Amino acid sequence: MAITMEEMATFCKKKGLVYPSSEIYGGMSGFWDFGPLGVELFSNIKSSFLKFFVQTRDNMVCIDASIISHPRTWVASGHVANFNVNDYLVACKKCKKSTKVDKPELGKIKCACGGEYDWDRAKIVEQMFKTKIGSDQTEAYLRGETAQGMFLNFKMVTDTWRIKLPFGIVQIGRCFRNEIAPRDFIFRCREFNIGEFEFFIHPKMEKCDIMSKEQLNLKIPLLSAETQDEGKSDMHEIAIKDMLKAKKLDEWHAYWLAEQARWLTSIGLKMKNLKIREHTKQELSHYSSATFDLDYNYPFGSKEIGGNANRGQYDLNQHMKESGKDLSYFDEETKEKVIPRVIEPTFGMERIFLAVLCEAYHDDKERGNIVLHLNPELAPIKCAVFPLINKEGLPEMAQEITKELKQHFNCQYDKSGSIGRRYARQDEMGTPYCITVDFDSLKNKDVTIRDRDTTKQKRIKISELKEKLVELMNGTPFEKI
Repeated sequence: MAITMEEMATFCKKKGLVYPSSEIYGGMSGFWDFGPLGVELFSNIKSSFLKFFVQTRDNMVCIDASIISHPRTWVASGHVANFNVNDYLVACKKCKKSTKVDKPELGKIKCACGGEYDWDRAKIVEQMFKTKIGSDQTEAYLRGETAQGMFLNFKMVTDTWRIKLPFGIVQIGRCFRNEIAPRDFIFRCREFNIGEFEFFIHPKMEKCDIMSKEQLNLKIPLLSAETQDEGKSDMHEIAIKDMLKAKKLDEWHAYWLAEQARWLTSIGLKMKNLKIREHTKQELSHYSSATFDLDYNYPFGSKEIGGNANRGQYDLNQHMKESGKDLSYFDEETKEKVIPRVIEPTFGMERIFLAVLCEAYHDDKERGNIVLHLNPELAPIKCAVFPLINKEGLPEMAQEITKELKQHFNCQYDKSGSIGRRYARQDEMGTPYCITVDFDSLKNKDVTIRDRDTTKQKRIKISELKEKLVELMNGTPFEKI
């Protein structure tokens, strides 16, 4: 049976992954704190994101924009006119339960209990958090997305950094939305992190020169707009190249959609648990000509963890109009002054964190404990070192090994309880490798290394330990080290 979100929240609290915020005061709905283990896991997910989308490429740069920007930012972006007027709070006349509905649903849907909503008392709830700045109490907003920071800094990046079209500006940052009904643990929060980038392309550039067979032949589970228009929810597997033939998206849009799916599977999410949902024409955002949601099959259903929108030239044009500043780009190759078009891949980072945990979580009945089968790249603790017993020189040798490994990995020393209990403790934290120092270690200068997923063990020379762990972290099968 799949774990429930209540059980996952309890597990995360127990293991120091995620805590309820302000719990001593009863907590605050929609706000969560990351514990010691959670900080490490979340940091590793962010690092993987940056490595995949930035550090391994020549045309991507990072920024870290402020959480509060000039209020006119949100006028230009359309948030003030659109984002703040789409959510309504209504109550059921029958069961009295309150819920959020979107503007297009007003007067059209019923409560799950079958009762009618009191549409006459529907109340708009502004999603953007307001704040006051300075002695004159200027009204501003906490950002509801990270995207605008990339557009506001577009000109400064091109003026100060040697980069040519096409290129991307990337950031991971905190965002705030006044959700009416936060739910499903950390899935829907009021404070959260988004990882995304704006990829800027010459408006006349149609061919994606970095597209390879790896992206073209990638098969994804697609829920098409046509299928949804027919009132169905059946997915079908389709290759990216066939989506291009069907003209569902352009080449650059297709490339980045494929790369998003590749990153998600690289961190341990199974393709069978993913769904790419094409937006219907009726639900497209005001800035988008084509959008795809990337959904993950959580225990509470298939829900969005990311998206990919073709934003065209909308945002730069809007900020030019509102600010009166020239945000055009002079292309040295074509000798043209252009407004680049934009592809925007985005991820909800807490949602990725939760999906990674759901994918990794396994209640192992044979072992009698939970095992987190985390990708070693993401594991908070890479290895743990145990002395077999706490005497006769074994603790000293184990501590010396730990001290050395800590220079290269997040490594933990553990001497408490039986070896079996220590293995179980590390299994529950997702630690991929455990190292035991025994009496043979004193004589032969070797240790036993145990693999989390298979529980197989090998003897390794202490002098080779770091090298073997690096091989394992880089994907070498345990039996081949």
